[in-house]
Amino acid sequence: MRMIDEQYTQTPFYGVRKMTQWLLRLGERVNHKRVRRLMQVMGLEAIYPKPRLSGPADGHRIYPYLLRGVTICRPNQVWSTDITYIRLKHGFIYLVAVMDWYSRYVLSWEVSTTLQTDFCLSALDWALAQGQPEIFNTDQGAQFTSAEFIGRLESRGIRVSMDGRGRALDNVFIERLWRSVKYEEVYIKDYQSVDDAIMNLRSYFEFYNTRRMHQSLGYKSPEQLYKGIN
Repeated sequence: MRMIDEQYTQTPFYGVRKMTQWLLRLGERVNHKRVRRLMQVMGLEAIYPKPRLSGPADGHRIYPYLLRGVTICRPNQVWSTDITYIRLKHGFIYLVAVMDWYSRYVLSWEVSTTLQTDFCLSALDWALAQGQPEIFNTDQGAQFTSAEFIGRLESRGIRVSMDGRGRALDNVFIERLWRSVKYEEVYIKDYQSVDDAIMNLRSYFEFYNTRRMHQSLGYKSPEQLYKGIN
């Protein structure tokens, strides 16, 4: 799973068959069935780079994607969220984050050992305590199509947008965040436990928000752009 995670981050277009062949070249004794099972546990969708950590909640509405052709020009215009797999030395956890698209500012994040909706609701509540967006974009996972999650957004008059299935670029900024988190933090460390992961991720997100310069932001930090700090 550690090898699959690193290779998938480099080549997110690898499905089960390509990933199997890559592992075989490295001398790993695997077959398609094992690789498919592991990728499903990790929440990796086989053809496109969009993580698909679950299907939509039963009986719940799928909202249209509202951001195609929209110019993002101010903080709190669009927020988005997503879940990714984070490896530990022994095991793994899931990480969810809420991000402001304009500034790339990470408003909140949480980790969990399961894909229950609670940790996503906690991250949402933490983000909404700081403000609220005009549009909130998610994928079609069960956590984000749940009545509890959608209800929190609609009760505040926030418009809900959802990625098209298999379309990674619909949520491109948070996909880039996951690459940064993994290459700049997760892959250069070996988290010993959930507590160790939380401590290190907390330090990384503080660095990411306040000190990491982004070329696309004119070499400003996300916090500078989100809070209007010169």
